[in-house]
Amino acid sequence: MISVIIPTFNEQENIAILLDYLLENKGDNTIKEIILVDGGSTDNTLKIAKIYKSITILQSEKGRAKQLNYGAQFAKGEILYFLHCDSLPPKKFDSLIINEVGKGNLAGCFKMKFNSNHIVLKITQWFTQFNVKFFRGGDQSLFVTKKIFQEEKGFNEKYRIYEDNDLIYRLYKKIGFTVIQQHIITSARRYEENGFWKLQYHFMMIHLLYNLKIYNQEKILQYYSRNIK
Repeated sequence: MISVIIPTFNEQENIAILLDYLLENKGDNTIKEIILVDGGSTDNTLKIAKIYKSITILQSEKGRAKQLNYGAQFAKGEILYFLHCDSLPPKKFDSLIINEVGKGNLAGCFKMKFNSNHIVLKITQWFTQFNVKFFRGGDQSLFVTKKIFQEEKGFNEKYRIYEDNDLIYRLYKKIGFTVIQQHIITSARRYEENGFWKLQYHFMMIHLLYNLKIYNQEKILQYYSRNIK
C-alpha cells in the first residue's frame, strides 16, 4: 500500500483542491494514508486541512527535505509517494505506481504537464517523458519503496533547494528509475510570478551549475534567492 506525503507551507489556495482530488481518485485498497506535513504555515492551510478527518496532519521544522523525511518516519505504507501541493497526479495514480513496483521498478515518477500552454512550458514538459536523470524534478512527484528510501537515508536535510534531484540522482545510481507515461499536472504559478523566459533561464543555470559541480548547495541557494521569487 501507498503512503502519500505532502509538504505544505502557506498553501491555502491549493490544499483543498489537492485533497479533494486525491480522495476522489484513489482506489479502495491502495492508499494506506495521506500525510500532510506542514512547515509552520501562517495562513489557513492547517484550518482547511483539518476539515478532512481521514488526513494525517503533522507539523515539523520548515524545509521541504525535513518535512518529507518527517512524514516518511510516520508512514505505514510499503511505498512512499512524495507529492507537491500544487500538482495533481493522473487518475488511478495509485494503481499505476503499484503496477510499476510489482514489475520491479522500485522508484520513479510521472511525466509532467503544466496547467499553461505557454511555449516555454510546452518545450520544458516535452522532455519529462524521457528517462534521463537530467530531466527530473520534484514537480513530477516521486514514488519509492520505503525500504529503498531508508537505505538511502532519505532526503539530504542540508539541501534547502534541489533536495528532490539529489535523492533522484542517488536512486538512478542505486536501483535505476522509471517514468510512468501518464501526465501529472503541475501549476505554472512560479513562472507566472517570475516571467516564463526569465524563470526558465534561471532554472537552466541552476541545473547546469549543480551538475557541473561549479556551485555547491550554499551558492545555488544564494543564486536562487537572488533571482527567483
